[in-house]
Order: sequence, then structure tokens, then C-alpha cells
Amino acid sequence: MDQAIVFVTLGITLVLFTWGKIRYDFTALIALFIVVVFGVVPASKAFLGFGHPAVITVAAVLIISRALQNSGLIEVLAGWVTRLGKNMVSQILVLTFFVGIASAFMNNVGALAVMMPVAMQLARKNNYPASYVLMPIAFASLLGGMTTMIGTPPNIIIATFRADVTGSPFGLFNFTPVGALVALVGLAFVSLAGWRFLPVRSPQNGSDNLFHIDDYITEVRVLKDSKIKGQPIGEIREITGTAVRPLGLVRNKRRIHAPDPSEILKTNDILIIEADTEELNAFVGNSGVKLVGGKKFRKDAAGSKDIKIVEAVVMADSPLIGETASSLNMRSRYGLNLLAVAQRERQVRLRIDDIRFRAGDVLLLQGRARNIHDAVTGMRCLPLAERGLTIGLPRKVYVAVGIFGAAILSIVTGMLAVHVAFSMAALILVLSNIISVRDVYSTIDWPVIVLLGAMIPVGAALESTGGSQIIASLILENGSRLPLWATLTILLVMTMWLSDIINNAATVVLMAPIAISIATGLGASVDPFLMAVAVGGSSAFLTPIGHQSNTLVMGPGGYKFTDYWRMGLPLDVLIVLVGIPAILYFWPAW
Repeated sequence: MDQAIVFVTLGITLVLFTWGKIRYDFTALIALFIVVVFGVVPASKAFLGFGHPAVITVAAVLIISRALQNSGLIEVLAGWVTRLGKNMVSQILVLTFFVGIASAFMNNVGALAVMMPVAMQLARKNNYPASYVLMPIAFASLLGGMTTMIGTPPNIIIATFRADVTGSPFGLFNFTPVGALVALVGLAFVSLAGWRFLPVRSPQNGSDNLFHIDDYITEVRVLKDSKIKGQPIGEIREITGTAVRPLGLVRNKRRIHAPDPSEILKTNDILIIEADTEELNAFVGNSGVKLVGGKKFRKDAAGSKDIKIVEAVVMADSPLIGETASSLNMRSRYGLNLLAVAQRERQVRLRIDDIRFRAGDVLLLQGRARNIHDAVTGMRCLPLAERGLTIGLPRKVYVAVGIFGAAILSIVTGMLAVHVAFSMAALILVLSNIISVRDVYSTIDWPVIVLLGAMIPVGAALESTGGSQIIASLILENGSRLPLWATLTILLVMTMWLSDIINNAATVVLMAPIAISIATGLGASVDPFLMAVAVGGSSAFLTPIGHQSNTLVMGPGGYKFTDYWRMGLPLDVLIVLVGIPAILYFWPAW
């Protein structure tokens, strides 16, 4: 009975993960509550997963990763990349290897986020499609994560599963022999050949060319007999029955950016609006305003030089996701005008106040230069326009690297367990003012923490009820005559497939017990089987939903859902061809 409940729960969980309408952390909680309500997992043990060493380690690594960013170390190194020559292939090669190396020691998405603006800047400066470089560096962030235990949450989880079976976890660099070889071959492929499989998109030389925004911004003068004279700006759409969007106001030759909706319009005010030709004609006719002609008052008005337009991509942990500009009161809360939204190659300019934001959307935002980047960062969006790299103080760089290095040394020498060493390092980084307390809590990917805390008991239930043994028996019965390398290949490909449709951390939580059961059934060491799951869990290359890095580049790169197969499928094949022999060589089964 318990086995049936676990299998039904896993079936529901996979359907919900694939459907994607319910957040993956909530899906994990649903799975946990099902097995608890039906008594498969005792209520007293329902939330023990949140204290699991893997969960603590993931949270600590995220904090350390953010601290390294705050110190300026990564951005100093990224500054060197901008000095590359004009050869596109050499630029892609250096960018991918930089992201791959950085991802070995910090959060995958963090390493990618640092380099995305640099990659966009290089693509625009050298007039080649950003689509050629963005997917390669996204894939590089996944490949780099394979090389160390802290490079990606799946490796941390796999290390703890080994501890449950053998009594000792995988060490910090136990993943390096296999992971580094696979990553090296993968990085060489995506940077030298893989990008050639990608679609060609027109080079994007700045925000105005991407969205052609000047075609939609117009100025009108409020006349003494205009219907909207004496009315609040926030009510002009209702008064005129149109969908125009007021962006600003020029009054007495002084520009007012993002005026308050209660601002009363006066005679001779120049109203800056966004509208297409049809809406503009309707607005002029219904309101009694006058088009100002070719002269652009907004550019001559005092304060106009302080207004800036930037592109930004919505990150996976942004509070904007699921919200609209209207529900967020974006103008009053952040001081920004939302000019346009690009969603999977679909550019939306009008009625965008009611468009629900998704991860990977590219937003065109207008605001004051002195605070626009702070506002964009506060929304957990990644600015893509050219910007100066923040160079950290040398002392902060040295302190951050020293603390991180000391933590690694304590782990390698066996002085401290991984979760203890990195938790201590995170605390010392906070006390050293390398990272603020506020950043500590904002940088932790809480949905992943909840996912892990909820799925670990579910994965344990799969094993304790004998469910993993049943799946393992089916694999062994159908492949009893297969050599060991073929069984490992089946396990690796299954994990790859799952990681393309559900979160990779959830993937390894489900697949690790199966791998252990297969190894037990064959009387073999669990190491090569767990290593196959680790490699497969980091190989989410076929879809944009398998990993946050893939989602992050979809909008800026203009990719379609199917574009990921173009480079991802040959890369997966290459990983299998290189990974299986490497696993068997470095981690023999007998």
C-alpha cells in the first residue's frame, strides 16, 4: 500500500513539475503532505529535510557566492574579458571558459548573471548576434558546476546520498576528474562548434533598435479647451477611452519624469505619451490636445539628460514574476516607466500594464540615471545595457578569497564537514561586512531550499518503501544481459531526460535512490552510479525550463523553445560518450 501511495505521489509530482503552472517548491510541498497524510512519512519526520546537510550546504554556498560577487572579484576578472580582441570565436571561447570556471566555485546563475551584460556588450560592439554567445555561456554555467561538489546543488545532494550508504560523502573535489573532463570537452564544443547550430538573430545595437521605441513615444500639447485640462494624469485613459500610456510631462521647460497619477494637467503642458498610430489618433480626437510636430520638447527640457532607458531581463527569483506593472505600482514604487516587454520574441508595447511577467522576459525601462540600476536590481532584474563594472576594493577581494580558501582547506584536510565549514565561512563573511545581512536573506534561493527540504523525505520514502528497488529491478530485468556501461548509460540518459523537464535538484533526489538500488542489485559499488546521476542532473540542455540559466538567456537571445535542441542534443550525446568511460575509469564498479 505504501509503495502505491509513493508511486502515485511521484506521478502527480512529475505531472505538476512538467505542467509548470504551480511553482516547483509548492509542488514539492504537495508531494510531502500527501505522503505525510497517508502515513508513509511520520508527521514527526515531515520537516527533517530542512535540517539535512545538503540543504544547509546549498544555502551557505549561495551566500558565499554572493559575497564573492560583492567583493568585486568576479567583476574585476570580467573587466579583463572586455579587453578581448574583435574575433568572435575567441570571444565566445573566453566567455564560456570564464563562466565555466566561475561556476565551479559559485552559483551557476550568479556566474552567468555577471557575464551576460559583458557578452551582450561584446556582441553589440562587434556586430554579431547575441544569440551566438548567450546560450553557450548559459550551458557553460551548467558544465562548470559539474566539476566540484559546491558547483551545483545536485552534486551536494549526491555527496550526502553517498554518506548514507558508505558512511562518508564524496569530497569537495571527488567530482573533478569526471566533471572536469566532461566540462572541458563540453566547453570546447559549445564555444568552437555548438554556436554554429544556433539561429541567427539580427544584431541588437542598443535599446532603441531592439524595441524601436521612438516610433511609439509622442508629445502633445494640452490646450485651454482640451478635455483633459484640469484632470489628473492617471485618469486620461478613462476620459479618452484609449490605451495611451503617459510617461512624463514638460512644464515650464522642465521635465517631470513619471509624474504622480494625481498630477493635474495645465494649459500648455507638454504630455509625453506612448501610443501606436491608431491609439494616438483616437487620443488626439477624444482629448482635444495638439500634436507638437517634429520638435521634441522632452529632449530640450531641463532634467531630460537625467532620463535613461535600459533593458533588463527578469531573473528567476524576481518578485515581478506573476505580477503586472499595474499590480506592482511600478511607477510609484520603483520610479520607473515600463515602455515595452519582449516575451519569447513577442514584443508588447501597448496595454502592457496588465501583462504578467515571467522569468526571462526582457523589459524596456525608463528612469532617472542616478537610481535606475538600483531600482532594477531591487526588482531582481539583470540590466543588459552597457554599464560600468563595479570594481571592488582590493581588501574586500583578499578577505573574501581568504575566507573562502580557508573553508576549502578545512574541508580538504578533514578538519570540518562541508556544511559546517561553509556555514562558518558565510557567517564570517557577514561579520566582515563583505555581505550584508539583508543580502544574506535575499540571495538565498528559497524556492530551491523549500524544494529540497520537502523532496528529501519523499525521496527517502521511495527508498524505505522499496519503490526504488522495484524501479531498479525493472531496469535490471530488462537489461540483465547488458554490460555495465550500458546500464550506466540508461541511468545517465534517464536522469538527463528528467532534468530537462523538472528542477535538477528534484531530479537527483528521485534518481539517487534508484541508482543505489541498481548498484546493490548488481553487487557493485554505488560510486559510478551516483556519479552518473550527478552528471545527468547537470545536463539540462534540451529545454529552457530545465535550469534557471537556460531561462535567463531565452528572452535576450530571442530563442525559441526548440532552439535548445539544436546545440543541446549533440552536447548530450557528447557527454554520454565522454562521461561513461570517464566514470568507469575513475570510479570502477568492482
